[in-house]
Amino acid sequence: MRYTLSFIAVLAALSGMPASAQDKSAPVDLTLDVSKPGAKIDRQIFGQFAEHLGEGIYGGIWVGKDSTIPNTRGIRNDVVAALKELKVPNVRWPGGCFADEYHWRRGIGKDRIASMNANWGGVIEPNTFGTDEFFDFVQQIGTEAYVSVNVGSGTPAEAAEWLEYMTADKANGIGAERAKNGHEKPYKVAYLGLGNESWDCGGAMTPDFYVDQMKLHARFDRNYNPEQTMSRIAVGPSGGDTPYTEAVMKAWKDHSWAWNIEGLSLHSYTTGGGFPVSQKSEGFSEKEYAVVLKDTLGMEDLVTKHSVIMDKYDPEKKIALVVDEWGAWYAATPGTNPGFLMQKNTQRDAVLSALNLNIFARHADRVRMANIAQMINVLQAMILTDKEKMLLTPTYHVFHMYVPFQDATFIPVKYDAGAYTHDGITLPRIDAIAAKGTDGKVWVAITNIDPSKPATFNLSAAGLKASKAIGLTLSAPKFDSANTYEKPNTVSPKPILAKASGGRFAITVAPASVTVVSLEP
Repeated sequence: MRYTLSFIAVLAALSGMPASAQDKSAPVDLTLDVSKPGAKIDRQIFGQFAEHLGEGIYGGIWVGKDSTIPNTRGIRNDVVAALKELKVPNVRWPGGCFADEYHWRRGIGKDRIASMNANWGGVIEPNTFGTDEFFDFVQQIGTEAYVSVNVGSGTPAEAAEWLEYMTADKANGIGAERAKNGHEKPYKVAYLGLGNESWDCGGAMTPDFYVDQMKLHARFDRNYNPEQTMSRIAVGPSGGDTPYTEAVMKAWKDHSWAWNIEGLSLHSYTTGGGFPVSQKSEGFSEKEYAVVLKDTLGMEDLVTKHSVIMDKYDPEKKIALVVDEWGAWYAATPGTNPGFLMQKNTQRDAVLSALNLNIFARHADRVRMANIAQMINVLQAMILTDKEKMLLTPTYHVFHMYVPFQDATFIPVKYDAGAYTHDGITLPRIDAIAAKGTDGKVWVAITNIDPSKPATFNLSAAGLKASKAIGLTLSAPKFDSANTYEKPNTVSPKPILAKASGGRFAITVAPASVTVVSLEP
């Protein structure tokens, strides 16, 4: 169908791009079939990750009770408020590689024992943010705890006592120790990570050796809190490697009454060239833009590859594939400690995050949990802080826009993705998902990958009566635009609106953009 020039001009203003640019892209027919609902998109795929790394904890979450920065019991008020807006479903802590050298007793009580953070920058870890502070943070932002236990340098006994400290009643000996430290009620541990990257920084274990350790922890790291069901997440594969997937799933299929797991982790970072990382996080070219996004789209093949193996042992899909480390990993920002993994966050990262979330949604029957790396000041962060200043990144805005997809029911979408080609690199031009939210509305997320041309969609939904599509679109002056403390809204969502005509909506979006709309009466 055709719209008047005046309406197109209004739509262009709302989407933050010139009206004259909209004539350059052929329309894409995007059709939803609400009569064929799919799996639930588990809200846990929007999980976060907070490791003792760089300024992710200290300065990012924790400033101390005596800080002039507004805080509640040492935890930043501005960060808490921002994260509450995301409805964060879970936070993974204390690592990462840090987890397999973390000894929890150093971080409880009045007298903390400082230690060396050998993995990340060789700095002193004061352990002032420990178990009790983490659960205070969890409660302040209204999320669930995903605790990774030390399977590398620790023992099953140490981990078992930590679970007892966290979850046992105060009448229990170690539960009483927690109560003495000011926390009478047991904590709720919703998810327990049985080690981290045991194939590498977690001990360079063979799959069979890890399985033996996993069984011990799955057996003895008990949850004593009857108010919380605890899911245990085993270490799984690194990228496309399959031996851990095979070994863990085979062991699970033959498991006895004495132990069990509920999830298998997958770690995969977008680097655009492997390790050591070399891609820049800012000031990059269009070719580098394309290289990185081509790499991130490989998540589709990874999820499919490991799901096939899991299906062999678990056709009923009882075990979740948990992508608990994903995101962009670039070269550290010049002038910063390379061990702190600080990097800029641009509009490219907004597109990258949407593409991954869409992949997880399309595999919602198996991928039921994920954790972007990381939440604050590290890698592909939601939030950046500098002393009293705080900044929301483009990635934060995508997670905020996608909140309606938490626990929504997947709806199939048909479209021709087309092709975007630059310097010999070919990617799909667009990507889209749809779902029926818990609010009863039908939500559609549209990503335009092409960084130079807008995209127009003719959107229709069979069996749905709707008169308008209303929501937000996230675009930027350039594909490498970033928010700064001086200009915090360079990349920020803007309203978008389209009215139905003949049962269709014409929606035009900017280059390199992410758009989420609801279809309403």
